[in-house]
Amino acid sequence: MYLTQGLHRTLQQRPGAVATVFGQRRTSFSGLAGRVARVAGALAKLGVTSGDRIALLAQNSDRYVEGLLAVWWLGAVACPLNTRWSVPEIAYALNDCGIRVLVVDDTFAPWVAELKAQAPALGPVIHAGEQATPEGLLAWEDLIAAGEPLEDARPAADALAAILYTGGTTGTPKGVMLSHANFWISSVARMAEVPNPAHAVSLLVAPLFHVAGLGRVVSQIVTGSTSVLLPSFRAETVLATLQDEHVSDVVLVPSMLQMLLDHPSFPSCDLRHLDRIIHGASPISPGLLERAMKALPNCGFQSAYGMTETAATACSNGPYRWSEGTTLGPHELAAGRVCYGNEVRVVDVGGREVPCGTVGEITIRGANVMQGYWNKPAETSAALRSGWLFTGDGGFMDEAGYVHVVDRVKDMIISGGENVYSAEVEGALSHHPAVAACAVIGIPSATWGEAVHAIVILRPGASSSDEELRAHCRTRLAGYKCPKSIEFRDALPLSPAGKVLKTVLREPFWSGNARQIN
Repeated sequence: MYLTQGLHRTLQQRPGAVATVFGQRRTSFSGLAGRVARVAGALAKLGVTSGDRIALLAQNSDRYVEGLLAVWWLGAVACPLNTRWSVPEIAYALNDCGIRVLVVDDTFAPWVAELKAQAPALGPVIHAGEQATPEGLLAWEDLIAAGEPLEDARPAADALAAILYTGGTTGTPKGVMLSHANFWISSVARMAEVPNPAHAVSLLVAPLFHVAGLGRVVSQIVTGSTSVLLPSFRAETVLATLQDEHVSDVVLVPSMLQMLLDHPSFPSCDLRHLDRIIHGASPISPGLLERAMKALPNCGFQSAYGMTETAATACSNGPYRWSEGTTLGPHELAAGRVCYGNEVRVVDVGGREVPCGTVGEITIRGANVMQGYWNKPAETSAALRSGWLFTGDGGFMDEAGYVHVVDRVKDMIISGGENVYSAEVEGALSHHPAVAACAVIGIPSATWGEAVHAIVILRPGASSSDEELRAHCRTRLAGYKCPKSIEFRDALPLSPAGKVLKTVLREPFWSGNARQIN
């Protein structure tokens, strides 16, 4: 169950098949394997050994895929870093993980000096971009040219493959530890329900630091399918790529799907090869799903419910296709049924399973569930109990086995498919000298699903503006975590125990909605 296994299989069966497409570059599986073996050899010369952590801070590219596979080929651990993070957030992860080597592209090469200042133990930095390599950095192609091919370490199934950072409920990110088996089982179990044939062409535009994008890379290697990579999401470029590369499937966040449908060039695009759109990371609205299905009647729409801690998908729904008389009912709009290899229970506050139709906390069990949080035993124990992952999502299961997500037990906001934990934002706001107290909630957004909204109490005699507070947050947080709106109040509603009643704060924004997520 090691993650380079599929590469060896495809080398035997279809070595000349196209593995990656990036811009004008097309690399076969035989070419990919050769480059991966040489990158692994170069990393070994730099002193990287099995179990060492290698960070990747870059936009999607073919070299990103090569880097991931080379790390696994060597038996090391990949740490894909969120490209939307600020320098302090990235430095936190570098220090927390004890990163041995950092890989950057053109976008992030200028950040290296500042990152080294904030993460002084950081070792060599490799430049895997398109432009000239800056002084002091190692060039990707030079390493490949000089590297000696290394034999695949073929790590054990339970060996750590990746550490993916997710927002922290206590204000600092948590590193989710996922093994080779976690990814492999999640991928194969998903494909057992909805096949991913070798001739399929997948567009990877979801960022590879996200479990959905990374999980898709694993599936492509397992099946030996072609991956077309785009560095970032731009609606016009995505539409052109879907058309020109004859893409058959793509993973999109609902906000991405909406931007494609809204783009002026959408009606003229030839998308006849597009067979499946997988949407996830946040719930999709009935109106958007119906609109998309009508616009692409030959395309199947499949939802995926899961999280970083489950190596992507735990429940899936569909694929559904539009036809005359199609109606979207509760089942079509549910998170889906439990995937192969998973088990789901909905439980009460005491951990006891509740009857069908009763709302409780969704818990998941399976070989795809994480090993735990890096260096955070208390958080690991809170999330993993008696073999079950407590997701923090509130929902229910109906009598047909469909899981419906209706709320969040934990104070998490999903904005544009990204997780935002309110404690992180509150921590940033509280460092402003004018802020006495604050609370952060998610409110409905037609564009992003949910938007970050802050309620702020100022210190006596102090003054500030919403723009000043947002600018302050941007010095500490990624842009997507910063409040989109801020309101000032004289007091926050408190429980008898002194806790902020966020249900009261959310109520005016969500009144009339059947579920408290968007």
